Amino acid sequence: QVQLMESGGGSVQAGESLRLACAASGFTAEYYAIGWFRQAPGKDREEVSCIMSRGIRSTYTDSVKGRFTISRDNAKNTVYLQMDNLKPEDTAVYYCVTDLNLHCDGLGSQNPHWGQGTQVTVSL
Repeated sequence: QVQLMESGGGSVQAGESLRLACAASGFTAEYYAIGWFRQAPGKDREEVSCIMSRGIRSTYTDSVKGRFTISRDNAKNTVYLQMDNLKPEDTAVYYCVTDLNLHCDGLGSQNPHWGQGTQVTVSL
């Protein structure tokens, strides 16, 4: 059974860092694209970052480029999202997701498997 479990959220002040983890089970995460979405109150869920199968390429939404880094630890079957220089507008529930595809195109729209989400709150 494919499962994703996020952790690492919390409350921080602007400029600080958090590292989110997405622990995968029921499949070998290395072979598939996995990404992060976020949803702020009253807003649509948006894609933040994605890492392709075998880490060949990563993508980021413009608002987090240069501040967030997605990575894999294949030994732990886990994908991380390192978030530096956090801003209040980064406040949201963060979800990891996989469609069990090799690429990031259309992530979250093709038979997605979602984690339960982790809250990130950034204050001034």
